[in-house]
Amino acid sequence: MSDNSPFRAEDIERDVSGRVLALRDEDLGVFFRPRTLAVVGASDTPGRPNTAVYRRLRAWAARVGARVHPVNPGRDLVDGEPCHRSVADVPEPIDVAAVLVGDPAGVLDELAAAGARFAVVFASGFAELGDDGRAAQERMGRLALDGPRVLGPNTNLNAFEEFREDLDGPAIALISQSGHQGRPIFQAQELGVRVSHWAPTGNEADLEFADFLRHFADLPEVGAVAGYVEGFKDGRTLMLAADHAARRGVPVVVVKVGRTRDGASMAASHTGKLTGSDVVTSAVLGQFGVTRVDGLDELLDTSALLARAKPPVSGGVCVYAISGGTGAHMADLCSAAGLELPELSAGTQKALHEWIPGYLRVSNPVDNGGHPVGDWRGRRILETLVADPAVGVLICPITGAFPPMSDVLARDLAEIAERTDKPVCVVWGSPAGTEPAYRDVLLGSRRLAVFRTFGNCVRAVRAYLDFHEFQGRYRSPFPDAPRTPSPAAAEGRRLLAAGPASEHTAKELLRAYGIRTPREELVGSAAAAARAAAAIGFPVVLKGCGPDVAHKSDLGLVHLDLRSAAQVREAYRQVSAHAGVDAALVCEQVRGGVEAAVGLAHDELFGPTVMAGLGGVFVEVFQDVAFRVPPFDEAEAHRMLAGLRGFPLLDGARGRPRADVGALVDVIMRVQRMGLELDGVLSELDVNPLVVLPDGAVALDALAVVRP
Repeated sequence: MSDNSPFRAEDIERDVSGRVLALRDEDLGVFFRPRTLAVVGASDTPGRPNTAVYRRLRAWAARVGARVHPVNPGRDLVDGEPCHRSVADVPEPIDVAAVLVGDPAGVLDELAAAGARFAVVFASGFAELGDDGRAAQERMGRLALDGPRVLGPNTNLNAFEEFREDLDGPAIALISQSGHQGRPIFQAQELGVRVSHWAPTGNEADLEFADFLRHFADLPEVGAVAGYVEGFKDGRTLMLAADHAARRGVPVVVVKVGRTRDGASMAASHTGKLTGSDVVTSAVLGQFGVTRVDGLDELLDTSALLARAKPPVSGGVCVYAISGGTGAHMADLCSAAGLELPELSAGTQKALHEWIPGYLRVSNPVDNGGHPVGDWRGRRILETLVADPAVGVLICPITGAFPPMSDVLARDLAEIAERTDKPVCVVWGSPAGTEPAYRDVLLGSRRLAVFRTFGNCVRAVRAYLDFHEFQGRYRSPFPDAPRTPSPAAAEGRRLLAAGPASEHTAKELLRAYGIRTPREELVGSAAAAARAAAAIGFPVVLKGCGPDVAHKSDLGLVHLDLRSAAQVREAYRQVSAHAGVDAALVCEQVRGGVEAAVGLAHDELFGPTVMAGLGGVFVEVFQDVAFRVPPFDEAEAHRMLAGLRGFPLLDGARGRPRADVGALVDVIMRVQRMGLELDGVLSELDVNPLVVLPDGAVALDALAVVRP
C-alpha cells in the first residue's frame, strides 16, 4: 500500500493487497462556505504581505457570509477589529483557519485542540526543498489525522477568489497544484465559461486531488472537473475518486505534467523496463474515463465542451464551411482523430441544394460557397444539418472574420444552438478576437462551444464522444475487488520465500494460479535430460535454468527442436557450462499460435501493474503493449488487448487461425489476482512468450523477480 495513504488502519475496508476500497468522507462544503474564518498571523502593517492577504480574506468572507477572527499574539486590533492573542481565544468553533505564519506546526496543534475543521497553510519550504522539508511535511500530514484537515502547504488564495455569479449553466470546477497554472481556467469566466470552485492543493500534505474530485463530482452545478497536476499523492485514492466521478457521470479533464520522466530503467523483466510512471498514469486515467490533454488552452476548451454538451444522439460529425478548402482541412483533422464524417442522407442533400449551388459538395463536409450565410438561407441550411439523424455534432470552422456575412452566420449559429441538443462547435480563427460577432454573439451564447483553433476543437469533440462511449459501458471494478486471498496465495508466498526464483519456480507459481505451461521436467544431468525428453516426446526444448539467469535466449541458453537423445545431451552440456546455470528444463515444444507477453511490475504510485502485449521476445522492440492497474474486469482486459496495434494477429488477420483471445484474457485476470495477493513479495513477473493458440494459451517462459 502507498506510504502516502491518508487512512488509519482501522478506518476503512481494503482489498487483498491492503489498499483502500473507499474514499474518506469529508464535508468540503464547509471549507468552501464556512461560517467562521480565523486568520492566524493577521496584520495591518502597510507593505506587509500578510496585510494584503488578511484584507483579501476578509473581503471574501463578507461575500460568503463568514465571520472573521484575526489572530496575532502581538496585536490587540487589526484594521480596527479586535484581534485574538491565540487560537484558543477565538470565542466560537473555527470552520477554516488561514495560517499565515512561517512555521505552522505549533499553530496546527492549537487548531487541533480548538477543534478546527480545516486549515490552509500558505508557507513554502517543505517537500519541494528536499528530505528535511519532506519530513516536516509528513509530520504535518500526521497532525491532520487528529486535527484539522490541511490544504497545502505551499498553496495560495485561489480557493477564496471572487467567482462570477452572472453566468449560468453547468460549471467547471478546478483543481490545480499550481495556482498560476490554473489561472487560465479561472479567467475563462471572461469568455462566458462558468467556473464554480477552485482548489489549489499545493504540496498535498493532507487534502489531495482525490478529495476535491470526489466533492466536486457530487455538486449538481458542476458539469466537468478540470485539473492541473504535477504529481498524484496516492494512486488508489485517485482511482477511487475517478471511479466516483465516472459513476456520477461527471467528466474529468487533466493536464498531468512529467511525461518525460524516466521509468524503471533498472528493471529485470520486459514488463519492468516498459513500465514508467507516466505510461501507467495515462493507462489509469483512460481506465477510469479521465481525459488527458497537453495544454492549458486544451484543458479549458475540452472541459467547457464536456461540461455544457448533452450526451450525443449519434457519433457522426458534420463539417459545415463557407469554403471548400476550409472544409477539407477540418475534414482531414477529424478523420485523423478517428471521428466519423457520415454521408448526409439523400433527403438532406436534396434540401441543401435548394440553397447551395449544385456544383458544390453537400455530402459532408458541406461547402455553401459563402453567400448563403449572409441571408435567410444560412439559417435554413443549419436547421437542415442538425435535423439529419446521422449528425451528432456540428462543426463550423470560420477561418477569419468577414463582416457582415460572418456576423449573420454567428447569430444563426447561436440561435440554432439554443434549439438543438446536439453540440454546435464554432472555430473563430480571427487572430484579433475583438470582433463583435465573436465577443458579443458567440461568447454570449451558453450553448455554443467556441474554439480558437481547429486542433483544439477536434480534440475536444473526440474527448466528448469518447467520454460518453465510456459512460455507456462503465462498471465500477471496486465492488468485485478481492478482499480475501485465494488458495493459490499461500502457495505463491511459499514458492517465493526462498529468494531469487528460477524459471522452474516461476512456472510453478503460474501453475499454482491456474496458468497453463508446457509439460516439462527439471534435470541435473545430461542423462536425466535425455530420459526426460523421451518421456515428454520429441521434439523438445532444453533451457538452462538458475535463479540468476534471465533472458536466456539472449545468452544462447535455449535450444529448440531437439529430436534425439544425443542432441539433448549435447544441449545440456552447452548450457551447463554457463555461469549461473545449475540445472536444465526439458520442455514440450509448442508449435503455432501468436506470441504474446503478460507481465506484472510494481509502480511506485499505483502498486501492481499488469502489462499485456504482442511480440514475444521482441516485445521491447515493438513496444506494442498496454497497461492496466487492478482492479479491473474481463471486459477491461478485452479492451486492453483490442487497443494493441497487433490485435488483428489475434483476430485471424490474413487468413491466420483465430487465436483464443478469451484464454489470453483469462491469463491477464489470473496475473492480476497474483499481483494483488503477492504485492510486497513479487516485484516483477514476465510471462513471455505466452503462445496464444486457437484453443488455449501456454506460458513457454516465465521470469519472477522477488522483492528484496
